[in-house]
Amino acid sequence: MYNNTMDLSPVVKSFVAGCCSGTCSTLLFQPLDLVKTRIQIQVPLACASGRIGMVSVANAVIRQENVLALWKGLVPSLSRCAPGVGIYFSSIHFLKSKFQSDQQRALESVVIGAVARTVAVVTLIPMTVLKTRYESGLFDYKSIPRGLAHMYQTEGLRALFSGMAPTLVRDVPFSGIYLMFYTKFKKMVNERGFDQTLHPQLYFVCGLTAGSIAAVLTQPADVIKTHMQTDSKKYQRIATTILHLYQTNGLHGFFKGIVPRTLRRTLMAAMSWTLYETVSRQVGLT
Repeated sequence: MYNNTMDLSPVVKSFVAGCCSGTCSTLLFQPLDLVKTRIQIQVPLACASGRIGMVSVANAVIRQENVLALWKGLVPSLSRCAPGVGIYFSSIHFLKSKFQSDQQRALESVVIGAVARTVAVVTLIPMTVLKTRYESGLFDYKSIPRGLAHMYQTEGLRALFSGMAPTLVRDVPFSGIYLMFYTKFKKMVNERGFDQTLHPQLYFVCGLTAGSIAAVLTQPADVIKTHMQTDSKKYQRIATTILHLYQTNGLHGFFKGIVPRTLRRTLMAAMSWTLYETVSRQVGLT
């Protein structure tokens, strides 16, 4: 099987490596995504402290349901993230091969990351909507096919693509910014001449730093996306969603859930890239 993998095209190898890294990071960080979603849409929770924060929401979920409830929505998350990360990395590999320069410039990194993420988002947006609804706790879909069918039957085709614009506004800049900083930080590490055995750990730190910057800058778009995907009838347009959020919670409302989201996106991106590069070496991609 290993030899068969070695014979695959570089783009397919990138897809396989991306799927592996996406699966591992999704399994590990799903609870942070669920907590973030519930904070943003303000799901009624009997938090012992009376405050709606990351720890109090997680405790309330465990107390009212169970520990495994923190992984609610895992199946649609895996169905979206595993192929999504695979598509993202294979697109990056394909696009990088089209640039002839040996040293990737900052603008090239932004464009490559943005285009790759656009392809992944548009391809898998229905699964993103379903994942968000599972995590909210407001919907009780029995399976992925039934969930998709129910959305289509009750809300129409529009529901399956609800929140695509804010998702693109969130994910495309995130990926562009992330890849630009990650490439720059990684280049700095390589130029310092560190022991190669330390490179995975150092690259992980590069990923954490790049992810933190990108996550904070794109947080408002994530809040808008969550509201549009959990109630596609109430929030049909970005402008009206922004206005409603501002009137209800002020500027603070656009940064609800920033702690769990920043932790998840930062750790997930750093781990995905570290695992991707490790698997890439194993399959002969690098």
